[in-house]
Amino acid sequence: MDSIDLAYVGRGLHEELVAYIADQQDYYAAEGVRVALHDGCDWDEQRLRRGATIGLGRALVSRLTGGGVPWVALTVSTHRPLFWFLARPELTTLADLAGHRLAVHAPRTPPGCFARIVMRRAGLDPDRDVDCIFRPPGDYAMDLRRLHDGDIDAAYIGSTLAPEVVAARHGWRVPAWVGDHLRIPTVGVAVDPTHLPPDTPAVSALVRAHRRALRVIHDDPDTTIRYLRTFLGGCTEPEARTYYETYLAPHFTTDGQVDPEIAKSAIAAVAAELGVPATLDPAEFFCTA
Repeated sequence: MDSIDLAYVGRGLHEELVAYIADQQDYYAAEGVRVALHDGCDWDEQRLRRGATIGLGRALVSRLTGGGVPWVALTVSTHRPLFWFLARPELTTLADLAGHRLAVHAPRTPPGCFARIVMRRAGLDPDRDVDCIFRPPGDYAMDLRRLHDGDIDAAYIGSTLAPEVVAARHGWRVPAWVGDHLRIPTVGVAVDPTHLPPDTPAVSALVRAHRRALRVIHDDPDTTIRYLRTFLGGCTEPEARTYYETYLAPHFTTDGQVDPEIAKSAIAAVAAELGVPATLDPAEFFCTA
């Protein structure tokens, strides 16, 4: 049986769910590949490129900024990033963040870049209008603590939390879901062809397994929700079902294919935010066919 290393570069079901379903449903074994899943959040590009990666946002930023790794994306799970702005009760819209303290990812990380694009589209200059407090990604529990203590006014959080559930529990607000304001293919499977040619048996099997997992999300809600609850600690079954019906079922792809127009506009938006030329041809990066 062929083997392959697969790394996620962000924590939470946004990155991990499809791989988790493929593993739990034995799709990797059925497709003839042994997958070693790794936490690559702190890996540099040279280590990450030795295997496949789930994080398309990081791969895209690397391509645009001349990171030296010719990543190509072979399957896309969703065009709607699972990140949210969570805020104190008086802040009901993104515009209300003006003059307030926001815990957020650093500007040149993919999630941080997405946050800045969304804030600009709401009429905010993230460098002047908002007091951005940069912190490492993933420690959203600390964000909740700081929100509760009044050290910050809002936080930009990922899919380790169910935002509406947390907001209801604490009397907070969810001013915006990034997926409502920015469409960009952010998770799937990407490889560096110089290390892992896309047509090798292990890569092909990995892609097939993930596309089978995407079908589960659409065809078997009960199984998907059962898996969701392993990521969303403290959520009841109805709460997990609402999450599934709001963020997964309508927005995850059925076949891993990319929307070319969304890919084109997303590359332009990210390049503009990073201040680099948008010279990357979407067809050179998103090779999902």
